[in-house]
Amino acid sequence: MATFRIEGGHPLSGTVRASGNKNAALPILAASLLADQAVWVRNLPRIGDVDTLLDLLKSMGVKLAWQGRYDVRIAADRLERTPPDPELCRRVRGSVLFAAPLLARFGEAEIPFPGGDKIGRRRIDTHLLALEEMGVRVSVGAASVRLSAPRGLAGADILLDEASVTATENAVMVAAVARGDTVIRNAACEPHVQELCRFLRTLGADIEGIGTNELRVRGVEHLGGGEATLGADYLEVASFVALAAVTGGEMTVEGVTPADLRMILWQFQRLGIEVRVSGNSLFVPRGQALAISPDCRGAVPTIASSPWPAFPADLTSVALVAATQCKGSVMIHEKMFESRLFFVDQLLDMGAQIVLCDPHRAVVVGPSRLHGSRMTSPDIRAGMALLMAALAAEGVSEIGNIGQIDRGYEKIDERLRALGARIERSE
Repeated sequence: MATFRIEGGHPLSGTVRASGNKNAALPILAASLLADQAVWVRNLPRIGDVDTLLDLLKSMGVKLAWQGRYDVRIAADRLERTPPDPELCRRVRGSVLFAAPLLARFGEAEIPFPGGDKIGRRRIDTHLLALEEMGVRVSVGAASVRLSAPRGLAGADILLDEASVTATENAVMVAAVARGDTVIRNAACEPHVQELCRFLRTLGADIEGIGTNELRVRGVEHLGGGEATLGADYLEVASFVALAAVTGGEMTVEGVTPADLRMILWQFQRLGIEVRVSGNSLFVPRGQALAISPDCRGAVPTIASSPWPAFPADLTSVALVAATQCKGSVMIHEKMFESRLFFVDQLLDMGAQIVLCDPHRAVVVGPSRLHGSRMTSPDIRAGMALLMAALAAEGVSEIGNIGQIDRGYEKIDERLRALGARIERSE
């Protein structure tokens, strides 16, 4: 198992460029199966989860042709009816997104239960309920779900029981090629959902309401070729901002989409993290005060995750570690997943002052003087948070199971070394 060895206490400074949005890459790669002509996906991040999706595509007969490292041509005209490989599906949550295109192509699909981060229960009920509304029969087995549409896919007026990102993506892909009109209410509207919808429109889909919680889709008979250029991964951008702040460095992050960062930067500002926006770049100045701003009348503030455009759940781990280096107290409230905060015990071993109130809430009191420790990455975002803590700590730390970090951050050790980090990978 690969590990990182980190010598903390060194400011990270310099310039880094944002990668393409991982959470847009996965649904767009799946949606490429809907096209009857070749498509191009550009600015594709070369990370573990994307590589797994590409392996799944190849296992089903899809042809990939690369132009450089980040642009790929996808031709799915000879897509095979073979179910997605269960072992590959267990590695990534995004494998559930094959349900829609396989139903559209073959009228049936068998989807192994997806894997991904172990951060609590991650239900797929919302997917299945939406598909049933559009004429899909669902049979749940021990290891997979069988789907069929014997009378074809039909448009419907759908109210999602939660604003699930991947359920919205599956529903809009089916609706794009279903008979008639579809309305998807309580739809997720994160930037990656918007990117998928825009990609489908380049293929010929008729979608209105992009960026809102109500999508209106008029089904078309077929989708042709097109291309997508992925926007910046705002979760990665935020991670670099926090890394600069907690290590006392000075950093510029290029190629960002500022509109995707408004709530994130506002919440960081409450922690005392100053960020200057200029065009498509962010600048984090050196030597910040890092003092938490209390709420009215001195109340302890709360940073809580909620669906877009609120603070994203994927950044609660990063915000929590950043708060350990800020003067004052803050409540971190992770509303969605009951296991995401369970990495806190490893921060306590490093000297952090954190009270885990329950599976969803933690109070952080800072600043804490962290010291090196041996840790294990439980998931992508907690792995990045532990890496932040190690870089801010005094002494040497070791992080195991770093394959989890590689799933979401491309060559993170190489990029951090270019910024002055002392980090080595050991296989």
